[in-house]
Formats: sequence, C-alpha cells, structure tokens
Amino acid sequence: MGAMTESKNSELEGELTDPAPAWQRRFRAPRVSLPEWAEEAPDRSLFVSNATGTYELYAWDRASGEQRQVTDRPNGTTDGTLSPDGAWIWWFADTDGDEFGVWMRQPFGGGADEPAVPGLDASYPAGLAIGRDGTLLVGRSTDEDGSTVHLVRPGAGAPVEIYRHRESAGVGDLSYDGSLIAVEHTEHGDAMHSALRVLRSSDASVVAELDDTKGGTEELGLAVLGFAPVDGDSRLLVGHQRRGRWEPMIWDVAAGTETDLRLDLPGDVSAEWYPDGSGLLIVHSFEARSELWRYEIATGALVRVETPAGSVSSATARPDGSVEYLWSSAAEPPVVRSTDGGVVLDPPGPKAPPSVPVEDVWVEGPGGRVHALVQRPAGEGPFPTVFEVHGGPTWHDSDAFASGPAAWVDHGYAVVRVNYRGSTGYGREWTDALKHRVGLIELEDIDAVRAWAVASGLADPSRLVLSGGSWGGYLTLLGIGTQPEAWAVGLAAVPVADYVAAYEDEMEALKALDRTLLGGSPEEVPDRYAASSPLTYVDAVRAPVHISAGVNDPRCPIRQIDNYVDRLKARGAVHEVYRYDAGHGSLVVEERIKQVGLDLAFAAKHLGGGPVES
Repeated sequence: MGAMTESKNSELEGELTDPAPAWQRRFRAPRVSLPEWAEEAPDRSLFVSNATGTYELYAWDRASGEQRQVTDRPNGTTDGTLSPDGAWIWWFADTDGDEFGVWMRQPFGGGADEPAVPGLDASYPAGLAIGRDGTLLVGRSTDEDGSTVHLVRPGAGAPVEIYRHRESAGVGDLSYDGSLIAVEHTEHGDAMHSALRVLRSSDASVVAELDDTKGGTEELGLAVLGFAPVDGDSRLLVGHQRRGRWEPMIWDVAAGTETDLRLDLPGDVSAEWYPDGSGLLIVHSFEARSELWRYEIATGALVRVETPAGSVSSATARPDGSVEYLWSSAAEPPVVRSTDGGVVLDPPGPKAPPSVPVEDVWVEGPGGRVHALVQRPAGEGPFPTVFEVHGGPTWHDSDAFASGPAAWVDHGYAVVRVNYRGSTGYGREWTDALKHRVGLIELEDIDAVRAWAVASGLADPSRLVLSGGSWGGYLTLLGIGTQPEAWAVGLAAVPVADYVAAYEDEMEALKALDRTLLGGSPEEVPDRYAASSPLTYVDAVRAPVHISAGVNDPRCPIRQIDNYVDRLKARGAVHEVYRYDAGHGSLVVEERIKQVGLDLAFAAKHLGGGPVES
C-alpha cells in the first residue's frame, strides 16, 4: 500500500508463514475499501484499511503513489469523505463507538485535526454534503431536537438551521453549482419510506417536492442518488419503488419532469452518474449477486460492464471512463479491480485464505419462496449446522466473502444464511412484509429452511446453532425462545433482547423505525412489542446461549441486554455474556477474532464438537 506501510512491511512479510489457523488469518489479512476520489482532484483518494489491526482512514495520492494513515483511534474510524477539491479529509469523531460526535477535518497532505463545523454540538450524523464553492450541508439527529439540517455558506461563519422535524430526515445531496439542496425526510411517519424535498440554498425556500407515500394504498420509498455533475444542471437521480422494486429515474426539479428509465433487469437497481453526466453506472442486484452496466442517457442503450461472478459491494466511475469496483465471492477474498484491467489497490502482506463457494437453495415458505445460501464443509452430512442470520433487517446475505461463516466451515459446520422476509433484493413486497409481526415473520422463513436442511440430510437436527448480530442477534434470542425445540445453541451479538427497554434507550432514528415496524410506540401498541420481544419468551429458552455486547452501543443499548441476562440468571439458564468496550460491533481485528473464538468454543462445548483452534 505504499509509503504509509513501509515501516510495517517486514512485519507483514513475516506473517506469510503465520502458523495461526486459516480462520484467524482471514480476519488479519490486510484489506482495503473501494477508494473514494475527490471530484475536482481525482488523483486524491481516501480509503479504509485494517493494515494496523484496526480499521482506519488512509489518504492516497495516486500521482505520487504516497499513502498515509489519516486517523488513529483505539476503536477505529470508517466514516470519512473528501472535499471536492481534495484539499481536506473529513471524518466523524464519536466516543468509543457510540456514533455520537462531531465532524473533524485534516489537510490531505497531513497536519492537525480541527473541528470541521464550529458551532454545531455533538449529534448522531444524518448526512453531509460539501460544495465546490465551500458550501456545507450537515445533517444531525438528537433525542432532543429530532432531525435537523444546517447550512454553512462560504465566509458566512455560523451554521444556519434550514430544516427541522421530529421524524427521521437527512441530507440527500447538494447540486454541482451549490444552488439546490435535496433532503430526504419521513415527515409522514413511515421511517421505511422517504419522501424528497428540494430547497434553494440562497433562502431555503422550497423548489419541488416528490412524495410517493401519498395518493395510494401502499407507501413507496424514494432515495436521493445524486445531482448531475454538471454546472447549472437541475437533474436529480432518484431511486424509486413504483414497480415493486428499487430502480432509478431522473427528476429535473426545475422543469418538473421525470424521466423513467425502465431498465429490463430483474431485481433491485441502483445507479450513479458518470463524471461527465453522459451516462449512469448501474448496479444491478439479483438473487444474492450483483453486476454492473452503463446506461447511455442520450440513446437509452444499456451496455454490460464485465465483472466476475459474485458480488460487487461498491463501484465508481472514474473521469477517464473506467470503472473501479470492490468485488468478492463467498470463496474468494475481496479485491479492488478496474475495468482497465488489474488490481487498483493491493495491500501488502499475506492474502486471506479462500473459503468454499455457496450453493443456492429455494424453499417454499409461508410467505413465498425463501432464498438461502449454503456452505458445506468437507465430508458427508448430516453436519452440525449454523444458521447465520443477517442484520438489518433491510439487508441481505450475498455471494460475498465473509470471514465469520468461513470460520464455521473450517471447523466442520455447514452454514446456512437465509434471506427472510424483510431482506432487500427480492422486491418491495418481500422487504415490507414484516410489519407488525416483527421478528415472528422472519423466524417462520428461517424455520422453513431449517426443516429443509434437516430433511435433505444437510443438518444434524440435534446440533443446530442459531446465530447472528444486531437484528440477527435479535432474531437469535427470539428464535430460541419461540422455537425452543429447534435449536441446540444460541449465539447473539449486539442483539435487541428487551424490545421496550431498547426503544427507551436507543437513538431517535431507530425509535422512528420501530414505530413504523410495529405500528406505534410501546405505549400505543404494547401487545405488539410484547409479542416481538425476546424477553417475553426468556423462560422458555432451553438452549445454552452466548451473548456479546458493546457497552457503548446506541442501537442495541446495554441496559436492555442486562435485563434479559438477569432473567436468564434468575432461572439458572445456561448462558455466558461477553461485554466489550465499543459500540455496535468492533473495528479492531483482534477483538473480532476473540469474539468469533468465543462463539466457536461455546458451540463446541455444548455440541460435543472437537477442539477449537486458538
């Protein structure tokens, strides 16, 4: 990775003969994110890497090849961006992973950090846009104020509040010339489906509104994908759900016209502008895989951008027309590639050992066909099997490299990942299906796949592990309580455990999401919260359960986990709890390895498995 790691090269080269087991080496292998580049200085880039053992921000001058570490904090830093001229690196400074803090900035070439927006108190971030003329838009969220957007004009001094609402909202984008501001908001009260408002930066007056939640029986979401990168251009690229999936359109906010692209691609479609505004880089996600296309705006032609089979987790079009993208598959570790050929950014040191590919399984569930991804260890089944449940819930597992599932396969477990109702990538109806019976619907789909896994001979029914983090951790605790006969072990990381207490303590934006999912607050719909809370079913839990939790977590706060653990203790249930000094997960590699090692050891202990490598 160049100059930033020259002092570490000998250390990293020594790890080429690292005797540690493969599963640990996957976590330790140096990785990089897709580099972001400054719009007016494309040779200046910013990326995230774990080269020091903690995920931090790095600057890369492509012209000179020089790279340097920008941030260095005990709990890591991943939230950062470049100013359009490449002069400044912005990064968000929270406290030990609590996600509550302020924006800082540092000169691209190095130097002291300074507050980026003096006059704004700490908050949860809700979007950021930096204009070419120095105009700033800063989105904030606090429990006291709800959502606010603040404008800082060049040379004007103090930030000016231009938007405020109790419901979730944030910065969408700032036009190329800085004259227009796009805001995403949920003033209608549905935190899962945003509406859009465009304001003039000169006086914050409203230019245009786009709200697909009105006038129909179903609420549809919109998303800001970015203003056209052309001076004086009022076209805004927008994601919409009007035909039951995510797809892009072009909204000219000044003319009031909408251009529907109608791309003939199944699944969800996102897009970003090519730098000259002549085309769109299309990211097409379908059935747990993704691919890239170029859409020509003038002709409507759609041209495939060749990528290997697997998943593109992020992509960007460069000024020369090439496309850089971060690619991986379940079997092959991630790499930053370019359509020009070759690897864009290759960290030094040992590469992550490969894993095994995934198999696609489709199972008939109570709400329709459920897609699952299966990885098998060597040998003949039935195997002890881990159901690794993704978070979100509006997310999905894909054919992408993941060190956690690979570790289980190394230890002789089959791994099954289920894209339950609530997952993205299978249409709006599938994503929106979990309302009101939250958690219970997802578990119905997981249980259908569990029945298939046992009947097919893949899984040993006496050695089934339910595991997950965040929403996956929540579903784990809910599952071992509502389906106690099905699961032999539960492994829950940063979970929702007591839904009412979680609602009381979590950040305001998540309260809005919970009100959307459950149809109101705990005071308004107490029966729904009770039905969806793992705490309600804690006395039915039979499986030994291991819980890991960040003590600074603003999403799944520690008090509600302690409430659940106290109930386990009171009835003498078999359990272990690991608390660590971070937020909603850790950015420290050795901490991640420790947590996976604890899970592996706990499962082996209670399933009678073989020894766990340490």
